[in-house]
Amino acid sequence: MNPRLVALFKVLALVLVVVVLFLFFPFALAFVESAARNIRQLWWLILLIALACWLIWGVGRRHN
Repeated sequence: MNPRLVALFKVLALVLVVVVLFLFFPFALAFVESAARNIRQLWWLILLIALACWLIWGVGRRHN
C-alpha cells in the first residue's frame, strides 16, 4: 500500500475517534470550546512559548 494512503487512513481514523469521543462525552467538547476561546484571547502567550521552544531546541543546532 502507498505510504501516503496509509497516512491518510491514520489521519481519518484519528479524526473519527475524536468525533466519537466528543459525541460520547459532550462535556469534553465544552471544555475544548472554552480552551479555544481562551487561546484566542491569549495568542501572544502561545507565541512566547513557541519562541522559547525555538530558542531552546532550534538555535543550538548545526545545520549540515
